[in-house]
Amino acid sequence: MNEGTIKGLLVVSAVCLLVVIPNCRKETEQDKIRKVITSVQQAAEEKDIKKIITCLSRTYHDPQGYDHDTIKGLLLGYFFRHQKVHVLVPEIVISVDGAGAKAEFQAVLTGGQTGSAADIMPEALGMYTFDVSLRKEDNEWKVVSARWNRVGEGPIQ
Repeated sequence: MNEGTIKGLLVVSAVCLLVVIPNCRKETEQDKIRKVITSVQQAAEEKDIKKIITCLSRTYHDPQGYDHDTIKGLLLGYFFRHQKVHVLVPEIVISVDGAGAKAEFQAVLTGGQTGSAADIMPEALGMYTFDVSLRKEDNEWKVVSARWNRVGEGPIQ
């Protein structure tokens, strides 16, 4: 082998290591919880109630009085009123304590009727603060409770 070939192989090997090594890290519990929250975010934009509900524990209950079954009605009503739904969650703060966890974040929710350029100024717009409690069930993180309120309307209930 000549010197150019050896240098080429070293460069290719270095690039492969830079691409492969970062992807080899073990998924943390925080990563798994982040996936649950982003899954709910995507499902809301797809108006996929079933997918959202699969992220909830059967024992879900929140301070607003909703449980696993009544949360479906809340979602159905919101999705019925808004043909298009967009959810933006810029940052999620996650803390894990054994089999329990908390996820805190703000979300901008917009809803419109057509999904067209007219919805640039959406029919409904709100920024909400969420405090979500999760628990590990059958080795999967499930939402067991959530508190939320519109930003600027007082503390989370």
